Amino acid sequence: MKPEEFRAEAHRMVDWMADYLAGVGSYPVVPTTRPGEVRAAIAARAPEQPESMSRITADFERIILPGMTHWGHPGFFAYFPTGSTPVSLLAEMLTTTLGAQCMSWQTSPAATELEQVMMEWLRQMIGLPASFTGVIQDTASTATLVALITARDRLTVPVAKATVYTSSEAHSSVLKGARMAGFAEDHVRLVPVDAAYAMRPGALAALLASDVAQGLVPTAIVATVGTTASTGLDPLPPIADLAEEYGAWLHVDAAYAGSAAILPEIRPILEGVERADSFLMNPHKWLAVHFDCTAYFVRDVAALHRSFSATPEYLRTAHDPEVVNYRDWGIQLGRRFRALKLWFAIRHYGVAGLQNMVRGHIAMAQGFARRVAETAEWELMAPVPLGLVCFRHVPAGMVDGPDLDEHNRRLLARVNASGRVYLTHASLGGRYAIRLALGHAATTQAAVDEAWALLVTAVSGEG
Repeated sequence: MKPEEFRAEAHRMVDWMADYLAGVGSYPVVPTTRPGEVRAAIAARAPEQPESMSRITADFERIILPGMTHWGHPGFFAYFPTGSTPVSLLAEMLTTTLGAQCMSWQTSPAATELEQVMMEWLRQMIGLPASFTGVIQDTASTATLVALITARDRLTVPVAKATVYTSSEAHSSVLKGARMAGFAEDHVRLVPVDAAYAMRPGALAALLASDVAQGLVPTAIVATVGTTASTGLDPLPPIADLAEEYGAWLHVDAAYAGSAAILPEIRPILEGVERADSFLMNPHKWLAVHFDCTAYFVRDVAALHRSFSATPEYLRTAHDPEVVNYRDWGIQLGRRFRALKLWFAIRHYGVAGLQNMVRGHIAMAQGFARRVAETAEWELMAPVPLGLVCFRHVPAGMVDGPDLDEHNRRLLARVNASGRVYLTHASLGGRYAIRLALGHAATTQAAVDEAWALLVTAVSGEG
């Protein structure tokens, strides 16, 4: 494709993109596509001859678009949101145009140095102490794996004796990461939680003492600030006390909730984080940047390098002694230019603008929670410290058990079948809970109101 052809196609595509962003709310949030339907509509063999862009884009709209879940829809309240915004999209377009390989300073000097500055901006925005140094990883799962590998590599005993601790509400990536880092599956301890679904320090202390008595070596503790199911907040100060007592690496996973710490009134959720060895947050969830972009902060950069530094002769440059080479800061050798979208988004919104957005989402969640709490036969299932509400409908006379779980399962299915909103579920204390998660820049109070109206209608049998 010649530059002028590209220009014409790009203009048409940007017009389509702008129309999509303006009208995404008109699509069903979740498609009605059946398994295998999209695959069956795509040619089984690659074309022998070139095809026109008009035909390719027509097939995109005919085959792909109807099979997509629209994460940018105002009614998307599932899982946790992505922070996609038009300004971030523009930065991604430039990133892709540049096609930069950002593994070292030499391969992209501006990308490396912008990433250094962006990590410093984020560190300041959420109130981390200057003892932390940041790097962009692709996802929180990767960042947690990086932390666990770094913790493992500090061991002076065989990894077979090592133990890892995390709460029973921790993200599944902790268990997966521990396995990938070489820890025995039966040496990963799931610490019981309290009524607010936060790790119980007393239970952690008992597990640590028991393992040491058996000759095992506590190696890593993964605390969660904002669990996936309910945004439970593990208490960091007593957990840090135990990590220091037993010499374990303390990693803090604040993938969703960490972004909320840009608000001074929310920052106390990170009390004690200054004593952690590593910390992560996902700007791509709540700070207006597209997936993927995980900020990973570490206190002992030398320990990180010992685990991940690898410099073959063909990558050596004269500048290595005086620059940062991010290929030595994680698993990936090849790296995308992720810092650019952070720079664009933070400058476009300003810290105050991002604070207003996050504060608004929290206010919407609090308002939704009040509706639940104040309406007969509705029940909150967990505290609501941030932008996630967990709740259920409890008909008069129905008690905890499979019937109540099934009632809420059917209720959620009816609501999602409307195509107007998309909510997901979780299991809290063995009970089925419906989740409404806020955090997308496109979320409006009207969409939250519509979600509540659809829930009430579905209960009445009119949905």
